[in-house]
Amino acid sequence: MTKFASVPMHTIGPIQIRGEEVNDLVNVPLATYETPLWPTTNRGAKVSRQSGGILATIIDERMTRSIALEADNAQTCLSVTHAIKERRNELDEIVNQASRYTRLIDMHHQIVGNLFFLRFEFTTGDASGHNMVTQAADNLMKWLLQHYPQLKHISVSGNYCVDKKVSAVNGILGRGKYVVTEMIIPRAVCIETLKTLPEKIAELNIKKNLIGSIIAGGIRTANAHFANMLLGFYLATGQDAANIVEGSQGIVHAEMRGDDLYFSVTVPNIIVGTIGNGKHLPFVQENMELMGCAADVEPG
Repeated sequence: MTKFASVPMHTIGPIQIRGEEVNDLVNVPLATYETPLWPTTNRGAKVSRQSGGILATIIDERMTRSIALEADNAQTCLSVTHAIKERRNELDEIVNQASRYTRLIDMHHQIVGNLFFLRFEFTTGDASGHNMVTQAADNLMKWLLQHYPQLKHISVSGNYCVDKKVSAVNGILGRGKYVVTEMIIPRAVCIETLKTLPEKIAELNIKKNLIGSIIAGGIRTANAHFANMLLGFYLATGQDAANIVEGSQGIVHAEMRGDDLYFSVTVPNIIVGTIGNGKHLPFVQENMELMGCAADVEPG
């Protein structure tokens, strides 16, 4: 019997967003037990409206799955690497046959002793794509084992993906949507709404987010707190909530622009989709409509 856990939910905004993908006022749902999150994020939404909007840029997007294989030695692994690069068209065909929306865009490898890790990177349309890329990677692995019998199967997921684990590679190569958001906050808005000076925010970012994260041993991350907001959004929109592990990896950058404050957030691993598991729930559909993400169009 399926039961449902109740999590308090509140709508934040509207947030003024501008850019190539969205240029609108957007209300955003957040589901969380940490209810003080609502007034604090609403204050940020107010600042976005007072400052001409948040410029949002999608730098890149991809979903990954790595397979793990083994051979007798590293030379064999390297030879296979060179060989499959010359057969890229065949790999593309294998992926295309399995799905209308999954497309192979890149691959990387690591060789450790006689172990061979291949990280495949795909686009997956409107879905976050976890299951789609797993199926594609499984098909590619079967093809590799058939054409290169010197290889042996270890796992369809070799942890070089990296799925829901802290890593450097996701921030470097990307997993999900790589997004940069930027805003110029006028000095008057900092004083009146944020109750501080822009110089103090820029200084605090250096001393806390940057230096504090360095001494903590943070991996490609320097931020005050992305995780709660991201989790609240994921729960409200039917995403895989465990993806906050890589999703909350990101960097805040702030500097003075004359008398005003330039403030940016860079998050390279935002894993979201508008179709797939969880999207059939009524409250999720309502929230998708609220944000304008439930258009009746062909998926992809």
